[in-house]
Amino acid sequence: MEVLFQQLGQCDEAYARWFEYAYSRKHALQLPFEPTYETFLRFFERRKYRLAREVFTFDAWTGQEQSGRGGMLNFVCGSNEPFYANGCLLHLPREEPAASRVLTVSVLKKVVRAMVLAWDPDGCAVIIEANRGEKKVRADDGPCLGWLMYVSERRGKVPPLPRSVRVEPMEDKGSLIILTPERFSLANPEHADLAGRVRERLEKAGLLPPSGG
Repeated sequence: MEVLFQQLGQCDEAYARWFEYAYSRKHALQLPFEPTYETFLRFFERRKYRLAREVFTFDAWTGQEQSGRGGMLNFVCGSNEPFYANGCLLHLPREEPAASRVLTVSVLKKVVRAMVLAWDPDGCAVIIEANRGEKKVRADDGPCLGWLMYVSERRGKVPPLPRSVRVEPMEDKGSLIILTPERFSLANPEHADLAGRVRERLEKAGLLPPSGG
């Protein structure tokens, strides 16, 4: 967790400060914390952050007032049980000026790298909110395809993709797939067609679950 928050703080000023999540803004603003190793040891000793003996959950807020939850991060870790799925979700900014700064390939690559360095996950994806329900992009029962997508080498090798799609190594752990240099949107027919072709190739390579059904 210390690695994750330190790395996010280097991605953009939106992630420079954090508060424990609370049900009111006023209460949350009274709960700032420094994201250090010692801080998280103290947090995880609290019953409120334990789902089971060695299963932890945590919600944090950046203190920015936004529609929705653009300044939130939540995760579950330490679980071996299917009903407590391990995962980390970072809500990206939707309002200006933070959205224009963060929703770029250059910054989001750093965000994905932060996730990879902290968790060494099997996969990670950047999903634009308006696209979340589209089966071409997202599958509810497994890894999802997003504007940017990280695939661990444990899952397999990324197959050849359309020439416009960039595939870059992510540290020594896996590959980062970048669908478009500009902000991805399924409302753009070219983007939708590209997403469908990429998903088909990744499904055939066994890196994504089938989108049918």
